[in-house]
Amino acid sequence: MNDEANSHYFAIIEQIAEGNMWLNDTVGFIPKNSWAIDPFGYSATMAYLLRRMGFENMLIQRTHYELKKELALHKNLEYVWRQTWDADETTDIFVHMMPFYSYDVPHTCGPEPAICCQFDFARMLGFSYERCPWGQHPVQIKEENVQERALKLLDQYRKKSTLYRTNTLLIPLGDDFRYVTNDEAEAQFKNYQLLFDYINSNPSLNAEAKFGTLEDYFQTLREEADRINYSSPGEGGSSQIVGFPSLSGDFFTYADRQQDYWSGYYVSRPFFKAVDRVLEQTLRATEIMFALLLGYCQKPHCERYPTGFAYKLTAARRNLALFQHHDGVTGTAKDHVVQDYGTRMHTSLQDLQIFMSKAIEVLIGMREKFDQNVSQFEPIQVRNRYDAQPMYRAISAHEDTSQSVVFFNPSEQKREEVVMVIVNRPDVTVLDSNWTCVQSQVSPELQHDRNKIFTGRHRLHWKASIPAMGLQIYYIAKDFVGCEKAKPSKLKYSSKSNSFSCPTRYACSKLEGDVAEIQNRHHILTFDVQHGLLQKVSHINVSQNLVHEEIGMYSTQESGAYLFKPIGDVQPIIKTGGLIIISEGPLMQEVYSYPRTEWEKSPISHSTRIYNGDNTIQEFVIEKEYHVALLGYDFNDKELIVRYKTDIDNSRTFYSDLNGFQMSRRETYDKIPLQGNYYPMPSLAFMQGSSGQRFSVHTRQSLGVASPKDGWLEIMLDRRLVRDDGRGLGQGV
Repeated sequence: MNDEANSHYFAIIEQIAEGNMWLNDTVGFIPKNSWAIDPFGYSATMAYLLRRMGFENMLIQRTHYELKKELALHKNLEYVWRQTWDADETTDIFVHMMPFYSYDVPHTCGPEPAICCQFDFARMLGFSYERCPWGQHPVQIKEENVQERALKLLDQYRKKSTLYRTNTLLIPLGDDFRYVTNDEAEAQFKNYQLLFDYINSNPSLNAEAKFGTLEDYFQTLREEADRINYSSPGEGGSSQIVGFPSLSGDFFTYADRQQDYWSGYYVSRPFFKAVDRVLEQTLRATEIMFALLLGYCQKPHCERYPTGFAYKLTAARRNLALFQHHDGVTGTAKDHVVQDYGTRMHTSLQDLQIFMSKAIEVLIGMREKFDQNVSQFEPIQVRNRYDAQPMYRAISAHEDTSQSVVFFNPSEQKREEVVMVIVNRPDVTVLDSNWTCVQSQVSPELQHDRNKIFTGRHRLHWKASIPAMGLQIYYIAKDFVGCEKAKPSKLKYSSKSNSFSCPTRYACSKLEGDVAEIQNRHHILTFDVQHGLLQKVSHINVSQNLVHEEIGMYSTQESGAYLFKPIGDVQPIIKTGGLIIISEGPLMQEVYSYPRTEWEKSPISHSTRIYNGDNTIQEFVIEKEYHVALLGYDFNDKELIVRYKTDIDNSRTFYSDLNGFQMSRRETYDKIPLQGNYYPMPSLAFMQGSSGQRFSVHTRQSLGVASPKDGWLEIMLDRRLVRDDGRGLGQGV
């Protein structure tokens, strides 16, 4: 059961495909029924993908408790799930929604858990499971009590059946970590068989009870639907079942009781949510390169095709798939499990990078065979361990030599964009594969450490052009006759401290005034120098659009890995007097801010970039990078957000994506608390006003988003919680 709020559709497809291939290859079975009792809300994208993969039926459980009441009232707990954009009804899939609080035995036989718990025979004396908290416990079924017990159980079945449209009723029998011993399994099956025998042998009860699988249930349901004219003949699939309502949309945000909304897990452990996306993109690029290498090596160009790598590619798919678990990418696993997830993903990243380095050498003719010899190429970004931030390797440029940089474009379209690498010295030149000079810009590398802002290394930018599904080589040289060296950026700074030291070979000047600007052909960005925050965005030759940036924190005593339950409104944390550095050059301009807060070490620093690359997508966007470090006791039970306050009249309505596949309309409701108005944001959210003006935010990982007031878009960036929220994890995050 993969998570459906944070997972990207690519990872969902990978995990379902990999799992189904294993099932088919191992036992010759192809599933057509989905069992998803534990994801914390459900996405329409998942329903679409399952239908496209041949699934006909779904079972779901964790939906808002008030929604369950409404659907049950009208016998709509079984329905056809249809995509909002599907006018031809080709995406329909039949859904069974479980009606009660949980999927354990006390909440599956009927509406009264105190009675249903008496029929969980693994809770009898002699077993290790918790006894029934309602005080009445299960007893062994014998001849002298079978009638009384059977009638009591059947009464629950009848009450539950009134919530559905047919006489076919599903009663799941199990729970987490069950059926681990033969004794437990026998206790359940033997006692239930005695109950079923009594029910089935008494025609006056007008009922038949038996064990079955999910497939048995849906098949029996469809047969009954045929008999009572609910269904019409036609090709197989849920689109032909009639007599049931159709429903479109998604099931976010989930609440299981009162104001306990499960919107915290949209953000929990954001570091690993980001690693998940890095592994996804690396895996996809490797799969494309693997296919290219296969075609290339069927020609007499390479001596040996790397068949031995296939198992590592499969391992990477499975490690990515494993992390899509509803306690993986959600950030709701215990620490040692998170370590295992992280180690697996880290290992796969290393394996994929090693393969790509060698494959590049084969494809460009530097390596005759795919062997164990170390590649001359190294990935530009590396991680020393599973929980470490990625580090850029510095390219060393020496006298009379050049270093090769190879870019791979796994997409089907040519890409032109400003790229960046780290170099060890600023006086370098960039050349393309024809040894033609390329305009470039160099600026000092900055890091998120106020005590040492400059690392001593340099960022080299230039505009690169990479063919579709192709490789492109560039060269970095220290000296090349006839070529202009990278143009150094000009630096401006504002700091109340006198400790600012201008890096060597760069021109620095102090900012004057309370505002500062950077601009390209499309935007003018205005910043509040005192706070280091974005104050205004103006479009060239277009009316001004206000975008005011605010960074703040929620405090809480009830939030946990799953739940978001803030106390009061967010509190701004940025004070006047921080450090701001502006780097300006012909290709890229950046405002770096290390704000002052009440804490000695600020929990956040951030940068804002715009690009001047002609005919690139980058020149139309504003790039924001937030570095968050909620380290230490000061940030216990804190949740950090960024707000963008715009002049867009969105009426507190916005759109967020479902799994990077489609957009879903979101409205802000006064009748529910803020946490219920937070929604998953796997990759994109936008607001749009009455004039058509739109404000969009794309993210590199899944986060949570809301629009608490007109024109506002609020995004949660990180959270540090020391309390358990009572939903099964048993620790904070």
